[in-house]
Amino acid sequence: MKTAGSEQRLAVLLPYRPAPTRMSIRIGPLPAAILCFCAVMAASTAWAQTGPTMLSPLQVIVKWSPLLLRGFAFNILISLMAMLLGTIAGLGLGLALLSESRLLAAASWLVTQFFRNAPWLVLLFFVMFLVPFQVTLFKTTIPLPDWIKATVGFALPVMANVAEVVRGAVRSIPSTQWEAAESLSFTRRQTMWLIMLPQCIKRMLPPWMNIYAIVAMSTVLASIVGVSEMLTLTAQVHAAEGGRPELFAPLYGFALLCFFLYCYPINIWTARLERRFRVR
Repeated sequence: MKTAGSEQRLAVLLPYRPAPTRMSIRIGPLPAAILCFCAVMAASTAWAQTGPTMLSPLQVIVKWSPLLLRGFAFNILISLMAMLLGTIAGLGLGLALLSESRLLAAASWLVTQFFRNAPWLVLLFFVMFLVPFQVTLFKTTIPLPDWIKATVGFALPVMANVAEVVRGAVRSIPSTQWEAAESLSFTRRQTMWLIMLPQCIKRMLPPWMNIYAIVAMSTVLASIVGVSEMLTLTAQVHAAEGGRPELFAPLYGFALLCFFLYCYPINIWTARLERRFRVR
């Protein structure tokens, strides 16, 4: 027999019924490259109305591609040098974060957090305008061109991010490794260099490559401070061709395509390394 109380239902908010959704479309590297090429070729329709004496967008790109590719090689050079300097400095800073000295660890933490959270463009301006254009050592004048100062400006945030990668990789090693090394009378320095860091290389490699891809794409910021890299040369080529509006998308699309073809394989390789060296 049912009672009145048993038939009473509490007012509760029922969950929404799941609605069918469409599958997301993922674009692979080849279709993305084809889309960029189609965007470059689409500007030829505007060229048809400008007259027969002007070069088509594709002809302009072919004409200036050696100069633009030299500028892109300069971007790669800046990124490689910034990554080299930042990795060396970041390794030392990361080890300082793990120091037993509280003062050294605290100072290293402040430096790491400052350069990790500072805007890259602000750091670039800071280095460009506060570092002198030349340095005199032992009566020898050493010039410091803009691209070297830009490299140092990019190396500062790289240093901070690499330091955090080193700290995280060492912390991820089980504490039993430290205990085993201590039982074998290893010093802390020997434990770090002979036991911990060799195990950390596989853990640090994927995030390190991810940082490099970010640095390579960020080198276009150097164009703001006057470094003659690919973006600066692209603007100069556009001005040399009369500033025609139909050339804007093809020229900058060519620059976009170069960076995509360079950084996308790094992204794929990083993902494979993450799956291969995943900590189980």
